[in-house]
Amino acid sequence: MVRMYRAVPTHTLRLLVFDLDGTLIDSSKDLCNSVNATLEHFGLRSLPDEQIASFIGDGAGMLIRRALLVPGELPAGIREDDEAFFQDALEYFLAWYRAHKLDYTRVYPGVLESLAAIETGPNAPKMAVLTNKPVGPAQAICDGLGLSRYFAAIRGGDSFATKKPDAEGLLHLVDRLEASPETTLMIGDSEVDVKTARNAGAWSLGCGFGLSPESMRGAGPDLEVDHAAEWMQALGLMPLASGTE
Repeated sequence: MVRMYRAVPTHTLRLLVFDLDGTLIDSSKDLCNSVNATLEHFGLRSLPDEQIASFIGDGAGMLIRRALLVPGELPAGIREDDEAFFQDALEYFLAWYRAHKLDYTRVYPGVLESLAAIETGPNAPKMAVLTNKPVGPAQAICDGLGLSRYFAAIRGGDSFATKKPDAEGLLHLVDRLEASPETTLMIGDSEVDVKTARNAGAWSLGCGFGLSPESMRGAGPDLEVDHAAEWMQALGLMPLASGTE
C-alpha cells in the first residue's frame, strides 16, 4: 500500500537517491554473521540476529561499536574509550564482510523490475545510491547483484567527511547529477534516510519492508510503501491500485 503523508510533486522529480541495506538489498544475514564472527574472534559471545539488525544503519563503525558495547560484552581489561581495540575490531569485521558480503545477500522482490520500469519510463529521473556502508563493498554488491547499471553514481559512508543523516552526501549527488533538493527524492528504510532528505531539503519515501520500519515511520517520511513494486505507484508513474491511500 502507498501512504501519502504530504503532497509530493512527483511529476517534477529529476533524481531518485536510494539507500542500499534494507531498501535495495536484504543484507542482514551477512552483516549479522560478520558481526558475530568478529565477536567470536575477540572471545565474545555471539548476539541474536534480531539484536544486531537493530544496530544497522549508521555505518560499519557504529555497527561494531554497538555490538561491542552491549552490556557485559567487552573483553576484560578493555575500556569503552579504547579506540585502538574498536579499530582492530572494525578492521576484522570489514575483512570478514568483504569475503562474505554475498553469501546470503539478495535484492528485495520487486526492486529490479521497478528500477527497470523507472529507467524506461517517460521523463525518467536519474538514479543514484547513497549508503553508510563503505563504498567498496557497496559497489561490489551492486555489481554482483546486477544493480549498478541503473545508477549514475554510488556513494558510501567513506565517500565524504560525514555520513547520513548529514546532508553532505545527498547534496553532492544533487549537484553532480544536475538536480535540486526540491526535485530530489531520498528512498530508504530508516529514520536516517528520512532525516537525510529533510536536512538536504529533499523529499523522502520510506520503505516499510526494510530493516527499521518503526524508526522510519517515527521520523515522518513524505511517502511510504510496503513493497518495492509500489515505487512506481508512489512516484505517480502508474495509477494507484484500488484501496491505496
